[in-house]
Amino acid sequence: MADIAIRAHDVSKRFVTHTERSTSLKERLIRRKSSSHEFFALRNFSADLDSGSTVGLIGANGAGKSTLLKVLAGILRPTSGLVEVRGRIASLLELGAGFNGELTGRENVYLNASLLGLSRRETDQRFDSILHFSELEEFIDNPVKHYSSGMYVRLGFSVAVHVDPDILLVDEVLAVGDEHFARKCLEKISEFQADGRTILFVSHGLDLVERICTRAIVLNHGQTEFDGDPYFAAEALRKILGTDIPARVPDVTPDEGISFRQVTCSDVAGGHARAEFRGGAPLVIRVEAYVAEQWRKEVDQVQVVVMGVGDLPIWSMTAERGELPSDRAEWTIDFIIERCPLVQGRFVTAVGLVNAAGESIAATRTQTAFGVKSGQAAGLVKADYRVEAAPKGPAG
Repeated sequence: MADIAIRAHDVSKRFVTHTERSTSLKERLIRRKSSSHEFFALRNFSADLDSGSTVGLIGANGAGKSTLLKVLAGILRPTSGLVEVRGRIASLLELGAGFNGELTGRENVYLNASLLGLSRRETDQRFDSILHFSELEEFIDNPVKHYSSGMYVRLGFSVAVHVDPDILLVDEVLAVGDEHFARKCLEKISEFQADGRTILFVSHGLDLVERICTRAIVLNHGQTEFDGDPYFAAEALRKILGTDIPARVPDVTPDEGISFRQVTCSDVAGGHARAEFRGGAPLVIRVEAYVAEQWRKEVDQVQVVVMGVGDLPIWSMTAERGELPSDRAEWTIDFIIERCPLVQGRFVTAVGLVNAAGESIAATRTQTAFGVKSGQAAGLVKADYRVEAAPKGPAG
């Protein structure tokens, strides 16, 4: 079992806003009370972040992403719930956070580093490296109030990655930097991944989340909408924003007489679950379910559909009544594929129990995706082909 770097349990954060506040003693006596209302930026958020994982935090504006990072970093205290952190955290949460505008860049390096837990001697030892990474040698002795937003980000990110953190929290501020510095930041993040550091960052760049994250969490009005594979997290957010291709697989069971235990993918029947496969290699999808006696006569088929991003069906498989273990309640059914289709991408599995009339009795959809690589540079399916040059025609 992986070590846990951050554990959040049932975390909520409530804010109170005042719409009409008395500004004088006279107004206070006349109005008696001010008008205010409260709202939850986070509500009952729970998640365990494994050490060494890279987790993307995505959602629409106002979904609670920045608030969550501040709660995890210890900058904000949750209204309720518990946060446990194991290891040193470095955070870059908002533009200019931890900086004093009247101080120079050099002075702010020492100030910011001390806030992140470094002693002056440790900062002395790392100062040249911090300055070189930020590329602000020409401006380091200028007051930071004269810095551009991109210069703020350069200095802040450079300090954050040089305090030797176990956990790095980064907000969308990276979007402020130029392309050259963004590439440097991504290279540094890759180094952190190779070193086994834990990274949690907010981004509106869904392609970036899909490319570098091992997991993504979608927040919607302060609550977790999706937690799982980055490709499908991006699709879940597009559904919230209304920019997806509408398609939805129901996750329903009629009563306690039917429950889905788990759906796993392996290379052999009964083998350990795997997340990556090669096109043309063996793939076994195991479905485990509980089907009480009153439902066993109703179930005529178990259907499995492998779906890509956007819930696009890629292939399907069916176990007929005669192939079902109808003499017992605990069902374990293996769908054995000798040669995995030559597809490329990330896929999830939908499972349905169907009656003789073709009607769905119960259905579920996995949150964890598996990947298939088939060797092609692009595209979903690998096609066998050959190239021929057409014979030269008559001269025109």
